[in-house]
Amino acid sequence: MKILVINCGSSSLKYQLFDMDTETMIAKGNCERIGVDGKIGGSTADGRKFEYEVPFENHTKAFLEVKKVLTEGDAKVIDDLSEISAVGHRVVQGGALFNESVLVTDEVIKGIESLCDLAPLHNPAHIQGINACIDVFGKDVPQVTVFDNSFHSTMPPEAYIFPIPYEYYEKYQVRRYGFHGTSHRFVSARCAEVMGKNIEDLKIVTCHLGNGSSITAVNGGKCVDTSMGLTPLDGFIMGTRCGAVDPSVITYLQQKEGWTPAETDAILNKKSGVLGISGVGSDDRDVSAAEADGNERAHLARSIQKYQVRKLIGSYVAAMDGVDAIVFTGGIGENTFDLRADVCNNLSYLGVELDAEANEIMRRGKEGEISTANSKVKVFVLPTNEELVIARDTKAIVEAM
Repeated sequence: MKILVINCGSSSLKYQLFDMDTETMIAKGNCERIGVDGKIGGSTADGRKFEYEVPFENHTKAFLEVKKVLTEGDAKVIDDLSEISAVGHRVVQGGALFNESVLVTDEVIKGIESLCDLAPLHNPAHIQGINACIDVFGKDVPQVTVFDNSFHSTMPPEAYIFPIPYEYYEKYQVRRYGFHGTSHRFVSARCAEVMGKNIEDLKIVTCHLGNGSSITAVNGGKCVDTSMGLTPLDGFIMGTRCGAVDPSVITYLQQKEGWTPAETDAILNKKSGVLGISGVGSDDRDVSAAEADGNERAHLARSIQKYQVRKLIGSYVAAMDGVDAIVFTGGIGENTFDLRADVCNNLSYLGVELDAEANEIMRRGKEGEISTANSKVKVFVLPTNEELVIARDTKAIVEAM
């Protein structure tokens, strides 16, 4: 069975084609600048690569170009779209409506639309992607939506209810939802596999660290708390997002600077975090290089990042009354060994012992343990694979039809 996985942004369309008999990637790519001008690039499992400019009026046009590169030319991997059995879509916000992956229906699309206020940058783009897919594939090809927050639906009320007047939860469903759920779900399950243990018997803290970052407490295979909240802005310092700050800081600056709600949103989401502190940029590689050159603000930004990560891990150990394993994943989590070292070396009270040599070589897609044999808590670097989770859910739902 071949399954196409789609992740649509407002001006982008990322795709991966999987052979689910072997769970291997056949081809992947990205359509960029949809509605502006357009560019597509990608690669195949056997190493063929392509990139060229092409105008994308909308997501349907982008889908047609994906069809072309999959079925024609030097990067061809299938003869016809009919070889694709189903399509799986990533959807950021499922709210309280969707606690698991579902087959796409008119009612599901309406449900996703009703949640656009909670994810104004993401859900409208996902709907465009779903509708574009229907235009290209037709209604006979089953589509499945996999929600970023569904893994976090097992949180207890004390973890997801914000201490504001309860009426706003009742009226507007203002609560903690969490995101990166497919990543946390994948690496926590993979952690149990690597340890050779049943996930129901484990307490795991998973750290998805990238330009957007979140940390999750997984007890017995279920999320009991996570750092992102109503939106992906909550939690700790990220590339351009501030994470959790005193709400009065925001109202104070709104009064002083005269920020509108839209300006406030832009500053907190796009101009804060590592970028706002360092003044260098949001990419960890650029900020690390600046720190190495003696840039004090770059050093401060990375110090805040390391401090907040280990502080949050400690809070989740308290929430679960213990921890068996800590997992690092995401672009920063998988590659930034000095951050991992700082975090682990400051968790000695838990009995964490870092294998410095293993930590330094565990980069660029490598998977493995970075704690010593004597460490009371196991620490792993496990590359995430959110697309495979989406493909697996899609396959299971389609086979159950």
